[in-house]
Amino acid sequence: MTEKAWFITGTSKGFGREWATAALERGDKVAATARNVDTLDDLVEKYGDNILPLTLDVTDREADLAAVKQAAEHFGRLDVVVNNAGYGHFGFIEEVTEEEARAQIETNVFGALWVTQAALPYLREQKSGHIIQVSSIGGISAFPGIGLYHASKWALEGFSQSLAQEVESFGIHVTLIEPGGFSTDWSGPSAKRSEELPAYADAHRAMEEGRKQRGGTPGDPTASAAAILKIVDADEPPLRVFFGSQPLGIAKHDYENRIATWEKWNDVSVLAQG
Repeated sequence: MTEKAWFITGTSKGFGREWATAALERGDKVAATARNVDTLDDLVEKYGDNILPLTLDVTDREADLAAVKQAAEHFGRLDVVVNNAGYGHFGFIEEVTEEEARAQIETNVFGALWVTQAALPYLREQKSGHIIQVSSIGGISAFPGIGLYHASKWALEGFSQSLAQEVESFGIHVTLIEPGGFSTDWSGPSAKRSEELPAYADAHRAMEEGRKQRGGTPGDPTASAAAILKIVDADEPPLRVFFGSQPLGIAKHDYENRIATWEKWNDVSVLAQG
């Protein structure tokens, strides 16, 4: 297997950390970004020159351009670009402030967009590469209480599907990873939360009950490393792939309801055409 050069955002913990470790363990090279690269000291000590730690806030477009350029020049190429940096914002739509909404979109959408744009010239020139966008089951379905997070992931899904068609002729693949629930700190320390409005107290309680009922056993981020390696090593990788056992059932239920509604109201749809 040919050695690959990776660029991964958000490698201090969670998926980013596990995937960076898996790539390094098999002898690949990784440009690993984090807001605090001290969290990568143990990986640097273990893997030496195979890892390039880079301090990066993905919301800074100029910094994204510089980091990708540094990685490409350092390793001589880029094979896998993983947009993993992001967080979840919890809050009902009426509760979310302008600052909170903009921050969520800046990180989850624009951060991925800037890194993608920064990497594309290098991938086009070498006529190969694979862009991995870390989306979510929340990128194709939606639940109460995380509307702005859903908005960010639906936006990521949309521009990435367009991107896949735009760069296919250059030999570049795009894959959206759509995880279900995993044992990361997505809903813990990494999350942001809006101040709750009293009017939604009952709705918040109902939402928590619904979340408990959906429950299930969270996936193991460490196990996801084997899955990501299969994706990046595939000759024809998928545009979309779920991670975890729950998302497929959620997706089927959601899309069956959508199709049933569209069919039920198709007479009105046709009427609108004139």
